[in-house]
Amino acid sequence: MEFSNGFYMIIGFILCLVLMFVIMPPMINYLHKIKFGQTEREEGLESHKKKNGTPTMGGIAFILVPVVVYFLMSLFTPFKLDMNTGIILLAFVGYGLIGFIDDYIIVVKKDNEGLKPAYKFALQSILAVIFFFIYQTSSSTEIWIPIIDVTFDLGYFYFILVFIMFTAETNAVNFTDGLDGLCSGQMIIALIPFLCFALIQGVDNVAFLIVLVIASLLGYLKFNKHPAKIFMGDTGSLALGGLIAAIAMVLKQEILLVIIGFVFVAEVLSVIIQVTYYKKTHKRIFKMAPLHHHFEKCGWSETKVVTRFWLVGVVLAVIGLILGVM
Repeated sequence: MEFSNGFYMIIGFILCLVLMFVIMPPMINYLHKIKFGQTEREEGLESHKKKNGTPTMGGIAFILVPVVVYFLMSLFTPFKLDMNTGIILLAFVGYGLIGFIDDYIIVVKKDNEGLKPAYKFALQSILAVIFFFIYQTSSSTEIWIPIIDVTFDLGYFYFILVFIMFTAETNAVNFTDGLDGLCSGQMIIALIPFLCFALIQGVDNVAFLIVLVIASLLGYLKFNKHPAKIFMGDTGSLALGGLIAAIAMVLKQEILLVIIGFVFVAEVLSVIIQVTYYKKTHKRIFKMAPLHHHFEKCGWSETKVVTRFWLVGVVLAVIGLILGVM
């Protein structure tokens, strides 16, 4: 009996969701037991100090579950590993590994600085270069500009675009991961338009992988929503940044990544603006950076900040989707 791709996507979605519900409770207990807990910064918000000791590195689960399910289901479904899914999986796991090293140093070595910024950026850069050279062997260096519907070839300048996409997006998602459920919920919202693009383009392998990641993130969000029982750590945030950058690249929606993921962009821009302005004037533009902390300082509750950011994300996702199908 032959089943449709849609049927297999539903099965994969349910399987990932159930696996996350089953895996997360014992994982949280185990991380508690071995004291893999979050350490809040001394200069951080007072309301966040109670989060000290909350298990971190939860990103391991939502990386492994969709990857394992994808490979297992590729044995009996039409969804196979190809160049596109290979690049996406490499970005997902590769950047997750960088984050894991950072988390390991912080949690196990008790060094709050983690992986030195220069080393972290160097590793992120190396992966971006690798992705470019792998991708350009089987795809063009053209980009599509929405609204004006113009496509032009960037040539070697496409390398610069890819480099910025991966390094900026991974750091942007990393900065967004500061409130319970904020980053995971925002990523689910941002991935939905890319799922639609993949289905419209007929890139079913990529669509299937996105479905599995969304399901895994939904399962993770159950335990990460306020009050969070676990955090994703840099393991999860860097992995998600690499994932969505790779998806945008293989679907040729590089420009729309900025629009759809503008919440992530705003978070990292707030940090850049704050640091730059303070160095020049010794004054602050925001009460605290990243941006979500500014609103907390303004008196918003954590859940209010998260839900408002999600709503902005939904609006941006809809705009991006409309621009992408026009």
